[in-house]
Amino acid sequence: MSSVGEEGRPSSAPPRDEREKEPAARPHAAPLYAALDLGTNNCRLLVARPAGGLTPTGAEGLRIVDAYSRIVRLGEGLSQTGRLGEPAMSRTLEALDICREKMDRRGVTRARLIATEACRAAANGPEFVARVREETGLRLEIIDRETEARLAAVGCGSLADPRAEGVLLFDIGGGSTEIVWLAPDRDRSQGVRSVTIWTSIELGVVSLAERFGGHNVDDETFEAMVDAFDDKLAPFVEKAMAQRACGRFHLLGTSGTVTTVAGIHLDLPRYDRRRVDGLWMSADQADDAVWRLRAMNYDERAANGCIGHERADLVLAGCAILEAIRRAFPAPRIRIADRGLREGILVELMRADRLRAGGGA
Repeated sequence: MSSVGEEGRPSSAPPRDEREKEPAARPHAAPLYAALDLGTNNCRLLVARPAGGLTPTGAEGLRIVDAYSRIVRLGEGLSQTGRLGEPAMSRTLEALDICREKMDRRGVTRARLIATEACRAAANGPEFVARVREETGLRLEIIDRETEARLAAVGCGSLADPRAEGVLLFDIGGGSTEIVWLAPDRDRSQGVRSVTIWTSIELGVVSLAERFGGHNVDDETFEAMVDAFDDKLAPFVEKAMAQRACGRFHLLGTSGTVTTVAGIHLDLPRYDRRRVDGLWMSADQADDAVWRLRAMNYDERAANGCIGHERADLVLAGCAILEAIRRAFPAPRIRIADRGLREGILVELMRADRLRAGGGA
């Protein structure tokens, strides 16, 4: 069974034969770091060690040792009940136990394990975190929305065009969508980006699909989803009016939605991270790919190698969110990132250790 990433996109794991050449725990080896991201839809782990120096924007300098991802739908039914359901928690505990085994086997020395919107929003979220610790030994940290937005910026900000005067970064999750405006710092030669404004919208692919349905999505339903997200987006659009006037502006998307759109655009028979991560798409190319997805029925989406049956009922909700963002922030091009929170966590952990060791940022 192939692993899949956030919202179920294929993970950024290196090929199995490459990963298994890495010994479990080697004395005198560079320290191993782990980042775990438990979202509304997916549980994802990334294990890496430093590989050379870190750039100011941070995504480089990681040698991936192991990766794991499973769709758990922890937030299934949350929008209706306000609580995490027992079947969803059981699925998630199974995935987390596999993550623990991987970290133990690899000999991870430093880790940060985060939980996002599902655990934030659920009345029994803290109770579930306590249960995770008791049953698996893992200490999950429920992070706030600002931290989630910042980690996404650290994880994929290096893909921003250094010549751009403004970049809108967005991360479409299962239960929430983080949107960040990145502006260049004064020293543009270093490619550093700073977060000027940000928002977290409590709508993601799972919550939107549960509200409007995801199996049979006609034009009316699709536009209703776009409008629902646009209503939530409007206050951020108002705040961003001044920034929107900048030149050389582009979008930067990180989520299963945008990587799927990229895969459809490239006509990939199955998802290939190496071809998708960092891909530039024009506005016309994005329009065409979204229209092709909308033209598919549920069975066709389920059979597509870039979607699969686990995400066939979610991908059009993601496309509606993407459409709302693109209408609010028209841009001639969008860059696709198959990286995000986990990479941001790893970079911050490694930076902190370098600073403690006196090695600089």
